Amino acid sequence: GFRYYMVNNCEFNSSKLNDIEYTQSYYYNKLEYIRFSSSVGKFVGYTEHGIKNAERWNNGPEVISRRAQKESYCFRNVGVLTESALTKS
Repeated sequence: GFRYYMVNNCEFNSSKLNDIEYTQSYYYNKLEYIRFSSSVGKFVGYTEHGIKNAERWNNGPEVISRRAQKESYCFRNVGVLTESALTKS
């Protein structure tokens, strides 16, 4: 069968907003075809289908909502994650 999935990722070195990168990757059959990265600030396509979607999403409301995810999804959880990791080490 075919498999479609999406992965949200927050990479950080500290709890400062500038040290956090948010990515959202879309996969089909284990092949990443499009990704949003907060450091780039837009969607980037890696396949023909991904390039078409990136172009459309970068000109629509999707890119604006993803830009906000760095703060709403990552930043609010970084403190919880770092505190949890520090108390366990």
